[in-house]
Amino acid sequence: MSFRSATAVGYVEDVSPGSGALPPRAWYPASDAPSLSLNGGWRFRLSPTADEEDDSFAAPGYDAGGWAQVSVPGHWVLQGHGAPIYTNHLYPFPVDPPRVPTENPTGDHLRFFDLPDGWDPADGGIVLRFDGVESCARVWVNGTDVGEFKGSRLPHEFAVGHLLRPAGNVLAVRVHQWSAGSYLEDQDQWWLPGIFRDVTLLHRPAGSVRDFFVHASYDHVGGVGTLRVDSDVTGRVTVPELGVDVATGEPVTVPVEAWTAETPRLYDGVLATGGERVPLRIGFRTVELADGLIKINGRAVLFKGVNRHEWHPRKGRALDLETMRADVLLMKRHNINAVRTSHYPPHPAFLDLCDEYGLWVIDECDLETHGFTEQAWRDNPVDDDRWTPALLDRAARMVERDKNHPSVVIWSLGNEAGTGRGLTAMAEWIHGRDASRLVHYEGDIDCRDTDVYSRMYADHAEVERIGRRLDGGTHRRRQLPFILCEYGHAMGNGPGGLADYQRIFESYDRLQGGFIWEWIDHGIEDERYGYAYGGDFGEELHDGNFVCDGLVFPDREPSPGLVEYKKVIEPVRIDGDGADGTVRVTNRYDFADLCALDFEWSYQVGGESVASGSLAVPPLAAGESAEVKLPEPPVAVGSGETQWTVRAVLAADTGWGPRGHVVAWGRLPVSGRQMPPFATSAGPVVSGDGSVSLGPAVFDARSGALRSIGSVAVTGLRLDVWRATTDNDDGAAWQSDIRYGTLWRKFGLHRMRHRLDAVEPSADALTVRTRVAPAAWEFGLATEYRWTTDGSRLRLTVSVTPDGDWTVPLPRLGVRFGLAAADRVQWFGGGPGEAYPDTRAASLVGRWQSTVDEMQTPYLRPQENGARADVRWAELGGLRIEGDPEFWFTARRWTTEQLDAAAHRSDLTPGTASDSGSAAGVWVNLDHGQHGIGSQSCGPGVLPQYQLHAGPAEFSFVFSDIG
Repeated sequence: MSFRSATAVGYVEDVSPGSGALPPRAWYPASDAPSLSLNGGWRFRLSPTADEEDDSFAAPGYDAGGWAQVSVPGHWVLQGHGAPIYTNHLYPFPVDPPRVPTENPTGDHLRFFDLPDGWDPADGGIVLRFDGVESCARVWVNGTDVGEFKGSRLPHEFAVGHLLRPAGNVLAVRVHQWSAGSYLEDQDQWWLPGIFRDVTLLHRPAGSVRDFFVHASYDHVGGVGTLRVDSDVTGRVTVPELGVDVATGEPVTVPVEAWTAETPRLYDGVLATGGERVPLRIGFRTVELADGLIKINGRAVLFKGVNRHEWHPRKGRALDLETMRADVLLMKRHNINAVRTSHYPPHPAFLDLCDEYGLWVIDECDLETHGFTEQAWRDNPVDDDRWTPALLDRAARMVERDKNHPSVVIWSLGNEAGTGRGLTAMAEWIHGRDASRLVHYEGDIDCRDTDVYSRMYADHAEVERIGRRLDGGTHRRRQLPFILCEYGHAMGNGPGGLADYQRIFESYDRLQGGFIWEWIDHGIEDERYGYAYGGDFGEELHDGNFVCDGLVFPDREPSPGLVEYKKVIEPVRIDGDGADGTVRVTNRYDFADLCALDFEWSYQVGGESVASGSLAVPPLAAGESAEVKLPEPPVAVGSGETQWTVRAVLAADTGWGPRGHVVAWGRLPVSGRQMPPFATSAGPVVSGDGSVSLGPAVFDARSGALRSIGSVAVTGLRLDVWRATTDNDDGAAWQSDIRYGTLWRKFGLHRMRHRLDAVEPSADALTVRTRVAPAAWEFGLATEYRWTTDGSRLRLTVSVTPDGDWTVPLPRLGVRFGLAAADRVQWFGGGPGEAYPDTRAASLVGRWQSTVDEMQTPYLRPQENGARADVRWAELGGLRIEGDPEFWFTARRWTTEQLDAAAHRSDLTPGTASDSGSAAGVWVNLDHGQHGIGSQSCGPGVLPQYQLHAGPAEFSFVFSDIG
């Protein structure tokens, strides 16, 4: 005997895409046909299983007075009902497609509404539209079941006019967290059930628009565009600016300005049928595969892109228009020209913004089955014919929704879904439906179904081999252009090596750029931690802070990685010889000339600007260069290191940036640094109280430890080689190459012992000799500290000689010490933000001011951060420090050990400046060298030229008490 549930839930595990929905069609934001938003407060009930409750809640008159309320759009797990789950690729349930667990959180939603005055359901009908529901939904209107659907990031519409009445309507939606569709949605992100995009009721008058396709090509030879609008309902198309007035389906060719991401020219038009007028925003452009390259309007393009998940730290994937606009404006202001919508179609309004402001878009289907890699892709749905209708449905809903956007230049089949017949069917359907765009899929390694050779995280050397066409592969693949659909994994401090990638991209025509992974950290605002990540909600399986790998923090504050990327990809190259007063300006745009930019120069002495002015630069066409003469440098404006800085700025306000916004800059050194003289004047004096005096400094006679410099107490000064490992130092566990963060801990570089060998006063110096080495290993660093004075200042010369077999590079090499207090910081060197050997392109040498707190970079998982590069001198806490040679400078209110132990920002509390813990303080690092950053959290490690190998080294610092 068996007992069956009274609630029908078979659709949850059905591989079909659903039932009852209307065919997909083009999305448009508004028309003269009225609509009613059903966003807002909905009644909500959460059940632990799919069949816990029956369907009676859907009937009119059901009493939901005791239910909770949630906001739609929204995710119930971010509104106090259940908890989010983060996994990178592991399914958080047993893999047994299409079955899902009995424990299947199910949210029943109710929305009560009246029809607006004048709506007559008999006049054409009414359509109910859902723009996004995760992961499976069943819908009732006034107690009648109208259908169910899967495809979380895709639109679904239902004809409901015959079920509505003027007042007292009830919309009931049952949403299941897990369904057969979940097997197709294993993207690297939080699992967040709910109705997270708009719900809208659309009045469809008789003769209103159904589907339409705007074909707007551009002939770059003749400078003309051809427009044809195909429509399911006949009508007329007008574009007043172009004098166009034609019937639907009829082509017309007229002179136009082309649409590009650099010059996003849109023409306003109208599609008018018997029952509706739909505004059109038309961009003329042609995408083709020609001469083995992706060409748009006849020119090859270089993608300077980013992968973008939708994210808000409180609302998850429920984004409003202003949040989307903020993303686009940030991208434009940081020279990004392309977006891959990883790994699903975005909210459709985002594509409107890409059309308006100008971004190339790879529009990616809502498909990923990455978790099947754990079983060698066995039972992968994309190679199982039973699932093909669902795959084709997802492809069609993406293409039909987004086909009228000029910004969309490439369709992507999905991400990390292996290979199979279903993907081939998707590619064939897309090619057949829309021949005006290319098709992408990184997993198609032989490019059987796709138009571009795409990889993720290939290292620099391999990318260069591909650029030289030495990569092998099938004949078809060797004829195709190459992009890195993911590279530069922006997890924590990093990514490093971006400038090296860009140099390679720009050296080979076949290489058409790439897309940084990724745009934003998916941290969830949390009162416990500031921002929470995987594991913070008690998940059974999780991937920790791997979800925090963006160029912007969750609050959309740019990280140093975004600032670095902006510099690396800047569309104007400014270089030259500052000594002979010549600057070379190169236009690196693909289409635009330099008419929209002004050029400014400034002349710095000792890091301070002493003169500035405008620079006349010709309006160079894309790809052109010019040598421009700088003015004569100012005379007698002081002494010190001199340089020119030339900036390209917006000449006028634009839609995305204000007049004066810096697009690109270049630094041209003129004269180098000259160290001030330091003449040793006196030797150490041993006192009877166990101290040694040397100029302004006092030392401990027994240990040689520095106690103070003038009025400034100093504690714990010693050689330091450890840094709180970055996500890129630690690397990813699945990688086969060397992960230095792991080896550093194995070899004990985080617990170095300092053996005192000698304290040697002499006639002109105090010399302290030590050996710095980890327990359990025979290698170490013989370290000599030589202290001298010129009477008012104190000089430290550190000599380091490695001994033993050093098989790993050092994290850092320098000295650290504690100060009792410090707040304001000034320095002459690289700034304003942090930099490391392979992330220093954006570091501009000058004089900078900050505070100790502002010098920290608040990565969601605390790690090494905040170093300033090429520092000549720094002032803080009453000390001035001059370096020979230039040094890396870091100051923070906690020790490296505290930083290393912290899991969240909230774990960091101010440390102390003495071993006794008697005074709150600041810890300072002055580093002769730093190991690079790389992107090994999911990519290549640090390039050899940026590795800090143990070798003989000598470096000096001069300390002054400045009060």
